[in-house]
Amino acid sequence: MKEKLGKLWGKEGTKSVLASLISILIGMAVGAIIIVVVGLNNPNLGPSGVMDGIRLVFGGLFSTGREAGELTFGFNPTNMGDMLFRATPLILTGLSVAVAFKTGLFNIGAPGQYLMGTAVSLMLALGIPSEAVPTWLIWIIAFLGGMLAGALWGCIPGLVKAMLNINEVLACIMTNWIAANLVTWIFDGSDFRNLVENTKSGYIYKTSFNGVATAKLGLDKIFPGSQVNGGILIAIVIAILVYILMNKTTLGYELKACGANRHAARYAGIADKRNIVLSMAIAGALSGAAAALYYLAGNTEFYWSTYQTLPATGFNGIPVALLAASNPIAVIFTGCFMSMLDIVGLQLTNLTAYNEYITDVIIAIIVYLSAFSLVIKMLLTHRRKHKAAAAAGETPPAQPPSDQGQGEKGGGEA
Repeated sequence: MKEKLGKLWGKEGTKSVLASLISILIGMAVGAIIIVVVGLNNPNLGPSGVMDGIRLVFGGLFSTGREAGELTFGFNPTNMGDMLFRATPLILTGLSVAVAFKTGLFNIGAPGQYLMGTAVSLMLALGIPSEAVPTWLIWIIAFLGGMLAGALWGCIPGLVKAMLNINEVLACIMTNWIAANLVTWIFDGSDFRNLVENTKSGYIYKTSFNGVATAKLGLDKIFPGSQVNGGILIAIVIAILVYILMNKTTLGYELKACGANRHAARYAGIADKRNIVLSMAIAGALSGAAAALYYLAGNTEFYWSTYQTLPATGFNGIPVALLAASNPIAVIFTGCFMSMLDIVGLQLTNLTAYNEYITDVIIAIIVYLSAFSLVIKMLLTHRRKHKAAAAAGETPPAQPPSDQGQGEKGGGEA
């Protein structure tokens, strides 16, 4: 039994999971401290308000409201369903960033790819007349169109990285703002108009205006009163497919090989330039899919003013990927966790005198710590070595003896 536990502890995946859990626990603990400090200094809260705030931070997803002034908890299908709905785009943008990380690239261009996916999927969903084409076929065309738009936009930083060796972060930042202005022109300055809302201040793009909406697949009966639909199932299937691609196929091996060492991969006969572009295209397609699933839901509205800024969903994919250590399966859970914190923030606002931005602080701390996951893993490894040495009755050296290294060096020079 001890040997099995030792082998499990020695795996990199186990250390990654522990590092993420430690980041989450520290973030939640700091959030609880902030709630205590704010509550005790706010006459509208006091000790009872502090306890309510802490209970909501750790269990807000299961809050069912108040009865006789007291918080009640239980299975809340609305909160659960809304959490799954909000998690759908986070899972896909997290996958977008994770795929790029696995191939040695930092896809900070997810917001721009998300915007392009938004524009194309909405144009197709609202532009194809449902009187002539079945709505389910329009949905498929719009979804695939959003993915293709994101993939093409992701190719741009991939191409400049592969051909000109320009840092992909700089290229992604540029393409983000180009996308923001291009989408502004498409929805505000071109001939594409929403035929339902006629005033400029009321431009609202909603796919249900054309009868196009993602199927519920029975989830609305399990989670009544929520926005959930079949998009979460599609996101989970895509995450599984990405895991298979990256870990079980030759293409995935080549992509990761290029990320580990581009020059060594080229020496081994792998087309490094092609794989860099392909990696960013896959990442862009995932961001485009995130936008398509969110706006094809039928219950989401795209306002004319929102596309003048970069969407937060694209950036939120970065902490989702970091917390999951770029594992596609783990991204499903971290995406749900980040979405849960959004629900918790709403519960804090609705049921207490706190505001939802406390959860943003918690997320920021978790993200900050997840960026140092490698350091946490090193500390865990160091602690395990000390324990093993103590069990064997040895004293592990603090550092390798310097004279041994010099002797080897001297022998080599001789």
